Parts: sequence; C-alpha cells; structure tokens
Amino acid sequence: MSNSKFIRIAEVIEQKIETGEFPPGSKLPTHRLLAEELGTTPATVAKAYKLLNDRGCLESFIGRGTFVRANSELDKAIQAPDEETNFNFSILQPCLERNVPALKNAYRQSAELLTPSVIGYVEHSGHEVHRAAGVKWAKKYGLEGANSDNMLLTNGAQHALSLLVDILTKPGDSILVERLTYPGILAIVNMPDRHVIGVDLDEYGLCPEALASAIDAHQAAMVITIPSHQNPTGISMPESRKKEIARVINDKRVWLVEDDIYCFLDDEPVPPIANFAPDYTFHISALSKAISPAMRCGYLKAPESQITALNANIRTNIWLASPINFIAATLLIESGDAFRLADQQREVANERQKMVREIFTSIEFTASGYHIWLPLPAHWQPDRFAMEAKNRGLIVTSGSYFCANNKSTPHVRLSLMSIGNETRLRDGLDQLQRLLDSDINSFFPY
Repeated sequence: MSNSKFIRIAEVIEQKIETGEFPPGSKLPTHRLLAEELGTTPATVAKAYKLLNDRGCLESFIGRGTFVRANSELDKAIQAPDEETNFNFSILQPCLERNVPALKNAYRQSAELLTPSVIGYVEHSGHEVHRAAGVKWAKKYGLEGANSDNMLLTNGAQHALSLLVDILTKPGDSILVERLTYPGILAIVNMPDRHVIGVDLDEYGLCPEALASAIDAHQAAMVITIPSHQNPTGISMPESRKKEIARVINDKRVWLVEDDIYCFLDDEPVPPIANFAPDYTFHISALSKAISPAMRCGYLKAPESQITALNANIRTNIWLASPINFIAATLLIESGDAFRLADQQREVANERQKMVREIFTSIEFTASGYHIWLPLPAHWQPDRFAMEAKNRGLIVTSGSYFCANNKSTPHVRLSLMSIGNETRLRDGLDQLQRLLDSDINSFFPY
C-alpha cells in the first residue's frame, strides 16, 4: 500500500465534510467501518484521521470517538491571504499594497490629533466630525438625505448588519435575502435563530415581484440586499430596478438593509434604494473594500425613527466605534485621498476583469468589480472543484456557501484583488483554467 493513500483517504473525508455529508459536530465512523467502506485498512484510516486532526478539521476524544470540528462556515468560505504558500482567490479586499503609503500617512497624522477629548467617551456612536465625513463619503456615491445626526458609526459593515438584525428582528422572524448572497450575511441571520429566506435574482438583481410575494408569504421582518456588484453574482441594480424595490418596501412597510459597500466600483454613481424609501431603509457604506478591512470604519444612515434605539444599542454593546480609526478615515476623506484610492482600486478591478476574459475565453461574463462568479463545466461539482483547486494551492470559494436555500449552484467565486502581483494572478488563473478543462476522474478513484 502506498504511503500517500492515507492522504487520499483524508481528501475523501474532507470532501464529505465540505459537502455536508459529515456536518459540523457529527461523529465519524470508526476506523474499521470507514476502512470497509473505502476498501482500505483501519490503520490507514487512523492516519487519515490524525492528518485531519492536525489540520483542525477533526477533534478526537478518548472513549467518545472522532468528531467534525464545528468551525464557522464563514471561515471555510473566506480564508486569510497567504501568497507565500498559495494563490488565494477566496477573499474580497482591495489590492492593499497600493493603499499602504496613503494609510501610513493618515495614521501618522492621526497621532498628532490625539487629545483627551478625542480619545475619551462621547455621546452617540462617535464624534460629529467623523459622522460628517461618513456623510461626505456616502454622498459622493449617490446617497441623499444623510447628515451628521442620522449617520452612525459602526465597526465596519459586518457590525452594522449584526446590529440591525439584533435590534429590528427577534428569534423566529423571517429575514429575506438574495437567493445567492454573501456568507457573512447568512452567518449573521442564522446565528440568532432567525429564518433566512432566499428571494430570486434576475439579470438586474433582486426581483420585485418575488420580493413582494415572499414578504407576504413569510411575514418578513427584514430584507437585506447587496445592490451594487452583488456578492457573489456581481450583478448591479440599475436605478430603475432600485426604484421598483423601493416601491415594494414602501408599500409593504418592511425594513430594508441596503449593504452598499461596493458602490464606489460603479463607473458613475447610481442612486441607492435608500433615496427612494428613506423611512424604511438602512444604508450601509464602509471603507473596508476601498481602503482596508483593518480600518473597521462603517457608516450607517438610518431612518429618523430608529436613531435613538441604534445609538442606545451601540452604547450598550461597544459604547462607540474606535475614534482612532475614524480620525484616519476622516483625514483620508477630507483630503480626497479616500476617493483617489477608491478610483484606483476600481481601475485595477477593471483591468483584472479584462485579464479574466482573456484567460477564460469559453465563458461569457457580464459582471465587473472585485470578483467573478465562475460557472463550472457539467462534470465539476463546486465543492469537489474547490477541493481539487486547494490541493494545487489555489484557494477558491465553492458556490455552495452562498446559497440561502441550500440549493446547489454550479459556480465558484474568484476574487481578483487579494493577489497583489498581476503576473502571479495570471499564473493562478491559468492553472484554474487548466483544472476546469481536466477530467475529474483522473484525480481520485473513489
């Protein structure tokens, strides 16, 4: 028996974990039972289990057995970049190398602005000057009606999403999302015992008719949408579609959370849904995708009726978002550097989209922005493709992580921005193209 067979057995087990056949927290078969199923020996299975234990996929307890470690789905879908050992196509972030000089300068200047009043406690969600900078940022990309009173500061967009789910819904409520959506949204909605319901998309984004029907059918408490460069499909709603969605929201009087963190990638500003349904829409913008995820600067424009409740919740849970990050953010916004960096990232994204079209010549793409929603050939299943890519040091995100209704989709998502070097990016994309064309049966006989 070859020394590498236990590695192949481990790959089979890992695939069963990733496809849900072995769900988080489940007990795995004994060495003997799995050996009989796979036609190998208990010793080989034991070595495979040990390998997966070392990788953090499994955990073993004397007298109880071996279990699948209950890791977050978000950890699997989005993995931290490590260009030294792999090609990471899993995380949506800007090309950070291009932003470092401006960030260093902003934080150096921030140090000179630290005073007792700036770094102490403050009412509301943060200092007025920082909230005003958030207004300026969002207004640049089309938001109307924002001011320093209805703009709140959060620790990034993810915090804003979690905050709104916590305040505006209760356990057992139904929350509507796009049928394919960002795993971070699914993690937030599922964690506090809410029911997530996927709503159909078309080429223009969230379908108004399907949305209206779903609101009625499920007595929905909230709708969450990503209107620009939607994650994962890349679809951007035109203004006409946003107005249609706003009409549904106004008619049904249901809360809408507009996660608009990719709006800066539009070639020209497109008015957000919040402009047309201001009484029911919470508009989220942030600097994580344009400047840096580490800044944790989120801007939440809320209906007047909810300002007091939101401020109270922020004070209760975090008191206020860190002013130190918002000092740097405000300096970048007021100097114009934030908008310059955002424009530069949009240009890089556009060039990389061209590269994708040159490499994947047999596939038609309509999306723009930081990623592509790559359709797979009929012989590839998304989790298996992601596993085989990972074996080659190519980290991609299976389409299964984005499905609100647990229905399989024959896609993987590829980020085009987390690999800083264009030559290295092209090399990784070339390898993925060759993998797409390869025969799945040549990898593993089981």
